[in-house]
Amino acid sequence: MIILNKITNFFIGILLGTGAILPGISSGVICVILGMYDKLVESIFNLFKDFKKNFLYLFPIALGGFFGVFLFGNILKALFDSYPTQTSFCFIGLIAGSIPILIKKINKEHTFKLRYALFTIIAFSVGCLLVFLENHISANYEITNFSTLFLVTYGFLMSIGVVVPGVSNTLILMCIGIYPVYLNAIATLNLSVLFPMGIGLVLGCLFFLFIIKFLLEHYYMQTYYSIIGFTLGSMLVLYSPLSFDFNSSLCIVLLIIGFAVASKFEKLS
Repeated sequence: MIILNKITNFFIGILLGTGAILPGISSGVICVILGMYDKLVESIFNLFKDFKKNFLYLFPIALGGFFGVFLFGNILKALFDSYPTQTSFCFIGLIAGSIPILIKKINKEHTFKLRYALFTIIAFSVGCLLVFLENHISANYEITNFSTLFLVTYGFLMSIGVVVPGVSNTLILMCIGIYPVYLNAIATLNLSVLFPMGIGLVLGCLFFLFIIKFLLEHYYMQTYYSIIGFTLGSMLVLYSPLSFDFNSSLCIVLLIIGFAVASKFEKLS
C-alpha cells in the first residue's frame, strides 16, 4: 500500500508538472481537483517538523513534477495541439467534477455562511478578467535581452500561477513577454534560462505558499470559496463553442468522463 501511494504521488507530480507549462491549466487547479491542496501546503511548511513523513510524501510528487515538465508535458501539449477541443472539454469535466467534492469537504469541516459565496463571485469575476486578458495578449511578443536577475524575477512572478488555483502562469509570462523564451528553454533544456527561473520559482512558491498557509489558518472558508471562484473561472479559458456534429458529441462524452473520474480523485489524496 505504501509503495502504491508513492507511485500515485509520482503520477500526481507529473500532472502538476504539466500544469506548469500548459496554457489555461495551473498546478494549483490540479491540486484542487485532486483534493490535496491544503495537505500539500501543510507538508511543505511542516517538512522539518516530521522530516521523514513529509519528505517521503513530497519527494515522489517533486520527482513526478520534474518528469511532467520535461517529458510527459510534451505528450499532453501534443494532445492540446492535435485535439484541442476534446482535450479541453475533458479538463473542464475534471475541474467541474472536483467542485462538489471540494464544497462537501470544506462544509463538513466548517459551518457555511452565505457571505462566503461573495468571495466565490469576486474570485470568479477576477478569473474571467484573467481569461479575457490571456485571450487578447499575444504570445509572439517576447523579451530578447534579459539578465540573470530578471530571469529570477520572472520565475518569482510565475510562481503565482503555480501556487494560486485558477491563475494561469501562461498569462503572467505572456504579460511580461517571456512565454516563448520559457517554452523554447524547456524544449532545448537551456539551463542558462531554466536555472535562474527555477530559483525564482522556488522562492516565489515559498513566499506565496506562506501567504496561502496564513489565509487557510485564519480565513479558511473565505480562502477556499475564493479558490472555488478562481477554479471555476479557469474553466472559461478551456471552453470552445460547440456545434451539432460528431466532434461536439465526443466533447460532451469526454466532459462526462472527466467529471466521473474527478469524483474518484479525492481517494488519492
